[in-house]
Amino acid sequence: MIGRLKGTVAEVELDHCIIDCGGVGYVATCGSRTLSRLAPNAEATVYIHSQWSEDQGPRLYGFFSRDERKAFTTLLAIQGVGPKAALAVLDVLPPSELANAVAREDKAAVARANGVGPKLALRIVTELKGKPLGDTTFTPAGGGVHTDAPVVAPVPSITGEAVAALLGLGIAEVNARRAVEVALEAKGEEAGLSAIIRAALQELGK
Repeated sequence: MIGRLKGTVAEVELDHCIIDCGGVGYVATCGSRTLSRLAPNAEATVYIHSQWSEDQGPRLYGFFSRDERKAFTTLLAIQGVGPKAALAVLDVLPPSELANAVAREDKAAVARANGVGPKLALRIVTELKGKPLGDTTFTPAGGGVHTDAPVVAPVPSITGEAVAALLGLGIAEVNARRAVEVALEAKGEEAGLSAIIRAALQELGK
């Protein structure tokens, strides 16, 4: 089983990348969040979830962090959630935000993922309660209120604020998140919210 690929990014396509490791090119299916952070000819480390099926043979799914890979495998354990749906969920909700959505029982947030309808979103929120999504685990505290262990209060992030600003301009959420991540990687959070939004708009060609 392959758990990680470290090498040169040979290609970045719409739904996958090719990582050259010692002259061997490994094809990894990735979500748009991961692909937006990979650049051809750059060195990269991609965390891998390996799968085998009778009809397709070996498949590799790549992630930019261990937390994303862990959230992906946790989502796959839910009935009705396949790799495509799991990647779609993580495109709109990275692990920390997904954990917060589960704590709030925010089915609508999960249903924003492509191919995830209200019923499947409800099942995801219900079955993820108490399960680890990266470093945070949310468990029921009774009366419809949830706490996490250890207690971590949701804190607005510069990423969330920048994405919200772009959504207000009518930009699709997946595109907004990808542009904000590129802007943050280039400028860093210390650049401030306004600078990140401007850089994201430039990335989108606005």
